[in-house]
Amino acid sequence: MTAASIWKTTRFDLDLTERPLVMGIVNVTPDSFSDGGRHADAAKAIDFCERLLGEGVDILDLGGESTRPGAVRLDADEEWRRLEPVMRAALNFGVPVSVDTCKTEVMRRALDLGVDIINDVQALRDEGADALLAEHGSAGICLMHMRGEPAGMQQLTDYADVVTEVSDFLDERMRHLVECGVAAERITLDPGYGFAKTVDQNLALQRRQRELLALGRPLLVGWSRKSTLGAVTGRAVDERLPASIGAALASVVLGARIVRVHDVGATVDALKVWQAFGAPQG
Repeated sequence: MTAASIWKTTRFDLDLTERPLVMGIVNVTPDSFSDGGRHADAAKAIDFCERLLGEGVDILDLGGESTRPGAVRLDADEEWRRLEPVMRAALNFGVPVSVDTCKTEVMRRALDLGVDIINDVQALRDEGADALLAEHGSAGICLMHMRGEPAGMQQLTDYADVVTEVSDFLDERMRHLVECGVAAERITLDPGYGFAKTVDQNLALQRRQRELLALGRPLLVGWSRKSTLGAVTGRAVDERLPASIGAALASVVLGARIVRVHDVGATVDALKVWQAFGAPQG
């Protein structure tokens, strides 16, 4: 395997050569943009994790704080209160478990429990996060491009060239982590569709997504149900399943190896048919 064909995580070395992997979103929140409150209760969230296992999920991504545009930040204790019981259960399900957080303290507690992946929309820019992940030595990391905080990020969309600037940011963050002692095989990169980007910028970044492959690490992307899909189709957030599947497939064609989605079963089925037809990937 080449360096970019495997993603090393705490308990699993994920082979990205055979097929794209599906990361299932589990929002343990009352205010996420498309399913807020549906799984805010720990028992419901655990049941939902089990349902995703039956639908063929490859990775469970647990989030205790909404990162939708305009979202208000939680303190670490409240975020962890939401996450802990669900994470403890999910770690027994036999698949990699990811935590979607940008707080060093939440990362620390999750790593102490044995979480496999830290998925950070702010690319480990919280104080001490980079040192923590270097010290841990085995967890997988997803670095995402974003500007500012969720509450005001959509005011920060001034780019000379969105693709070049996203690429440069991800390259800098990855190089910094490697200099801190993090093995490159632990890192994946996410262009951050919908985060501090306009509709046109999201579409331009998608069309040129292959350019990000030059960074040498696998791409993880999340288009599921996002507002740009609503702008293209005119559909409300709960009517964007076809658009979300189309975006996932297009992302795979343009080089993505992990797709982060709400609708796991439908996406898994679409990717199976895509592969059976011999459609190109990467």
